[in-house]
Amino acid sequence: MDVPSVPAHRDAAARRARAIAQAGGVAAAIEAGLLADTVDCTVSEALVIGLLKQGVRKYLAIFGHGSTDLAEVLRLYAAAGVVRVHAFRNEVAMAHAATALRWQYGEQAAVVTSIGPGALQAMAASLAAASNGVGVWHIYGDETTHDEGFNMQQIPKHQQGLYGQLTAVMGESYVLHTPQALRAALRRGSIRVNHPYGAGPFYLLLPINVQPQGVQGLRLASLPDTFAAPPTVVAGDAPLAAAVDLVHRHRRIVIKAGGGTRRFAKQIRALAGAVDGVVVLSPGSLGVLADDDPRNMHVGGSKGSLSGNAAMAEADLLIAVGTRAVCQSDCSGVGYPAAQAVININGDLADAAHYNRTVMLPGDIGEVVGRLVAALSARPPSAADAWRAACAERKRRWQEICVQAATCPPLLDDVWQRPVLTQPAAIGVVQAMARAAGATCLFDAGDVQANGFQLARDTAPLQTITEAGASYMGFAASALVASGMADRPQRVVAVTGDGSFMMNPQVLIDGVEHGVRGTVVMLDNRRMAAISALQVAQYGAAFATSDGVEVDYVALAGAVKAVRALHGGHTEAALRAALAEAFAYDGLSFVHVPVYFGPDPRAGLGTYGRWNVGNWVDEVQDMYRVQNL
Repeated sequence: MDVPSVPAHRDAAARRARAIAQAGGVAAAIEAGLLADTVDCTVSEALVIGLLKQGVRKYLAIFGHGSTDLAEVLRLYAAAGVVRVHAFRNEVAMAHAATALRWQYGEQAAVVTSIGPGALQAMAASLAAASNGVGVWHIYGDETTHDEGFNMQQIPKHQQGLYGQLTAVMGESYVLHTPQALRAALRRGSIRVNHPYGAGPFYLLLPINVQPQGVQGLRLASLPDTFAAPPTVVAGDAPLAAAVDLVHRHRRIVIKAGGGTRRFAKQIRALAGAVDGVVVLSPGSLGVLADDDPRNMHVGGSKGSLSGNAAMAEADLLIAVGTRAVCQSDCSGVGYPAAQAVININGDLADAAHYNRTVMLPGDIGEVVGRLVAALSARPPSAADAWRAACAERKRRWQEICVQAATCPPLLDDVWQRPVLTQPAAIGVVQAMARAAGATCLFDAGDVQANGFQLARDTAPLQTITEAGASYMGFAASALVASGMADRPQRVVAVTGDGSFMMNPQVLIDGVEHGVRGTVVMLDNRRMAAISALQVAQYGAAFATSDGVEVDYVALAGAVKAVRALHGGHTEAALRAALAEAFAYDGLSFVHVPVYFGPDPRAGLGTYGRWNVGNWVDEVQDMYRVQNL
């Protein structure tokens, strides 16, 4: 088929892109007279301009037949230097990278896929953004509005708008059936991806035949700017007075700092002092209190620490801040058996009302905590020396457990037929060297994740990022690619298991393509160790969670030119040497580390929480039925 001549509106689009680039933005171009406020353009270009007004300049894309028109507009705008388009090879990895770009760097991005399998893969991976409250634009192709017959890759069912229905289940979705509705779509999308406490993915579906349609007389000033909500706070003094009374009536106070507290570390530290309590973290709030802060009891939950879970179990008052009460965070609802009441600080009313016997303080965490601290300063509670002393003793014991695990000597492993490092020992080396290098650690799902956040010794938020909301295998290595696209990239270390890495091994190609300077550390025990261990703990035997296939991962990674692939050895000294070489490499490096799996108790950190899974459910559910909360 001959390539048709380039329509006039493409020339006009290129001119507009150059004008925006020259002025430094849409509004500036209009003000300088370089760009008319009212334009005739296609829906695809109107979308790109609309997203530019909201600060979206980075597109992560796998184009297909369902997105060729949008791709052409992005080509023109990328040529002018207005946007950057990053091509990927897998929609799951691409969505994870966009999530990490917003999570770690605060940069908005748009994920672009075609209709069909690509959109379904990107939507599946968007669970990580949804579960962790990270705002990302997802732009998918969709079936044509003429309904002339099935479009290739649409869901083969005689029903309209099925992809819109699917995405609406995951989050918020808009099918741009009518071009003139773009303004509403952009406004709704901006509210979702920039929501102060309910951010998440927004799915904008573009029917194939709508993308090239012309929009006549589009006023660019009518396209919405970035949503920016002012902080809100609970009205009236009665709820604050009730909260102060609860603090005065209880002496064993625990603050559960959820992922929503990451931006409010200063306020959480002030609250802990004001109530004379201790703080238990979630995996997503590491660093909100420095690890050596005497009030920090570390992570609590099903995979939490001895000190964190003990504080939860014995507390008589829970102050829940910015937490969704995820099953692993509050031990499937039985993590606070002694608690008599709750103060819940959360912007989301449903989350704020999760527990019984609750005084709700809805609103912006920083503002609400500030008011509560001020109210307590006028009426300070009695000291809780005995409670803090007991907690401090357990924290000391937990630190001993971590040191013992991290210094465990290599153990003889049945698979490797030789002594190899344990996961805690390997992770301890990685964390220490990453900290010394000023690198951010990204942890993947499974045992790698649990050992990672249990051993983390962060002093500020986002020194460790672990995707515990969905525990999406393959997230860490995929997220590493974000550092090749960020305006101010950081040194990054992605710690992953062999199973998680093989979910998205093509990220090595993407990492090289996009200039990542970072390291993938793969801990290899030839199994899904977290599930094998769970099976053994519950039923005495592992089943179908391992394989007998040998893979030379150093050769596999090294096959990608420009990746520095290294063997991490079998001792701490060998691993340190490999990491030093990897960190010195000016590009993407990969370190393979065989690790132990087996019955030796020295290989792990222990389990101190409960979880409503497997043959534990009767016990946990019996406990839940008699909970005060």
